[in-house]
Amino acid sequence: MSTVSVRIDEELVQAARVASKAEFRTVQAQVEFWAKVGRSALDNPDLPASFIAESLMSMAEPKDDSTVFVPRAE
Repeated sequence: MSTVSVRIDEELVQAARVASKAEFRTVQAQVEFWAKVGRSALDNPDLPASFIAESLMSMAEPKDDSTVFVPRAE
């Protein structure tokens, strides 16, 4: 993947620094994640942004760490 330089408002970069520490990401990865959430939210206006963010995070998890969904018997 190639990279490009872009100008981003310092306030947004500072917010990404704070969030990246909490989310264990680099600042660049945090901004990229926010961009993906924003793009997905625009493509799916009926879904809450929190659902989109959680879905993207779960899709990024290693498959080896996943467990098979087993519905509860009623």
